[in-house]
Amino acid sequence: MLQFDEKTTRLLDDAYAGADFSRRRRASFDALEPATGDVILDLGCGNGLLTLDLSRAVGPSGRIVALDASDDMLKSARDRCRGRDNIAFVEATAQASGLPDASVDKVVSLQVFEYFDDLDGPLAELARVMKPGGRLVIGDMLWDTFVWHSDNPDRMDQMIGAWARHVSHDAVPRVLPRHLQEAGFGKARATAVPFLDTQLKPDGLANMTMMLLEAYATHNKLVEASVVEAWREEQLALARQGRFFMHLLHVVWTAERL
Repeated sequence: MLQFDEKTTRLLDDAYAGADFSRRRRASFDALEPATGDVILDLGCGNGLLTLDLSRAVGPSGRIVALDASDDMLKSARDRCRGRDNIAFVEATAQASGLPDASVDKVVSLQVFEYFDDLDGPLAELARVMKPGGRLVIGDMLWDTFVWHSDNPDRMDQMIGAWARHVSHDAVPRVLPRHLQEAGFGKARATAVPFLDTQLKPDGLANMTMMLLEAYATHNKLVEASVVEAWREEQLALARQGRFFMHLLHVVWTAERL
């Protein structure tokens, strides 16, 4: 588990609330089409930003089930959503939610499935807890679209290779349709949300990824500290020179419980 100081934590909070991540969150929100009175499962609710958006959308007659396996994440979500009476917080795994059969109208999962070794277990559990005709929305990064410029491509490959180890599955959007079909979902359709950063915006995806990659590679001793530092300094220099470039595709899949 990575530990961040107060300054870094504040920068990460700014990124999650910033324009890039708000756009990603909005894509899942729009695909889900939350309506008054809906019962929605927010699978892997994290820090609760999407949970709060959904709570407002369904109103007092609806209910949001905010589920996460991390007690730390749930604490953050509870703090953010304090005073919202239509949210139930559940500490559980995606494979064993503990929710009753056919108890939710809709499910949304934002950048969670890429951390699952097995996609079928969580999908089977979602099929169980969803009502027939219910809507499922899964948004994840397609990591094999990750393009990041460097004048030292070998060093960049080393950094990207280290970062690739932080997920269990780097191509969820590409392989998901078959798994959806086998789990009992149909009418699947995808929406692309591209990210192209040519500058290091303080609240941007690129800046946040730089911080996380640096911390992850160093903490797990995947790359020599001197190499990480040289990589970071080069990227800051490229940004100052107007030569920074990073691209990554986020894909939102929408499907119906048959």
